[in-house]
Amino acid sequence: MSPESTGQNEHYLRVARRRFRAWRGDRPFWAGLFTILGGAPIAYFPYADLHLGNMTLTMSTTAGAGSLIIGVLLITLGLTMWFHHIVRVFAGIATILLALISIPVANIGGFLIGFLFALIGGALSISWAPGRPEDQEASAEERTAPSPERPYEERPGAELQGAAAVPQQQNAEFDPASDADGGRHRAG
Repeated sequence: MSPESTGQNEHYLRVARRRFRAWRGDRPFWAGLFTILGGAPIAYFPYADLHLGNMTLTMSTTAGAGSLIIGVLLITLGLTMWFHHIVRVFAGIATILLALISIPVANIGGFLIGFLFALIGGALSISWAPGRPEDQEASAEERTAPSPERPYEERPGAELQGAAAVPQQQNAEFDPASDADGGRHRAG
């Protein structure tokens, strides 16, 4: 190995951190994290027991099974956002709907903690869009930039694709047959 090779001398934690940052940048990471954090209290609180000295306070309700199902579905949707980010819009809408359903079903949405986390996660998932590589951004900007030396009409069709092209109206010649029928078509 040569001393110029930095790949072998780099610490494995830096490499793992760099790989994680690249993985996180390709998907709606924060949306999935907020959704998972929202599903945990919704599923946990109906089955939680609070111990105050010798006294035990049980939070279980009649809707415990519904809370568990909503919580597990939210955690599953959060993982779906991470590993199948192509369905991020569906997962975001389903997350928002489950968060809204958790208010009457699951102890006011996990005492509003799970509700707020799930609502934020669903909104982030819907609004996330994949980034473009830097080389594609530069070429897209160069293609759509107007060239000042040529007027709009003299540009080739490839340059006009990026801009909103207005079709030119063609002059219609006068047709006396259509005028004689009162503007109706001959078949009708």
